Amino acid sequence: MKKLVLTQKLGIIDYLVAWRYQKKLLESLLYKQKNTNNKYVGYILFAEHIHVYTLGKGGNIDHIKLSSEELDYLGIYFYNSDRGGDITYHGFGQLIVYPILDLEYFFTDIHKYLRMLEEVVINLLEIYRLPGRRSIGETGVWLDVGRFYQRKICSLGVRASRWIMMHGLALNVNTDLRSFKNIIPCGILGKGVSSMQQELGYKISMNDIIKIFTFIFSDKFQVHVHSFT
Repeated sequence: MKKLVLTQKLGIIDYLVAWRYQKKLLESLLYKQKNTNNKYVGYILFAEHIHVYTLGKGGNIDHIKLSSEELDYLGIYFYNSDRGGDITYHGFGQLIVYPILDLEYFFTDIHKYLRMLEEVVINLLEIYRLPGRRSIGETGVWLDVGRFYQRKICSLGVRASRWIMMHGLALNVNTDLRSFKNIIPCGILGKGVSSMQQELGYKISMNDIIKIFTFIFSDKFQVHVHSFT
């Protein structure tokens, strides 16, 4: 029998508010681990964030090029996050996906989990005829891998607690990419960033992307999905 995962659209939400909500849902799954009568094994949250830079646990603060005064002037928040990875930007037009899953119901392998999330995004991009690829030694989904204009379109960063995952991925759908110029994205020099809108030349429906992502995710992870509010 397929497992059940609950999905929720959060809309535009402050990063810190969404982070706290993730922790609340993670705590609920930790509690459920003690209960053998589990009806569902996780959640997927979809969101867009108000302008923010976040720095992962292994990140380097020098990869942000702005002072705190400059951040205040631009109206961009900054948070140290407990996810993996380095510095990244979140903003309007970027789809944030937070799968909060108990991997003990799937497989206890975080690297495999990251590769499967990448595969979901790669398959989604294929529908729009965008050739997303992995880049050796670099987490995320890229375009034109191996060429001098290689650019990142999706970043990933997660955290695990007793095999329950939180945080997730950021897919540049209609993202204004100018804010990436103020950082060294993911701490990787010499490579750019892109968005689906920039590659295709038109604005994409965020709801369509969410529907497609949900469909592919449910197939890859072999789960039923049901929305909740």
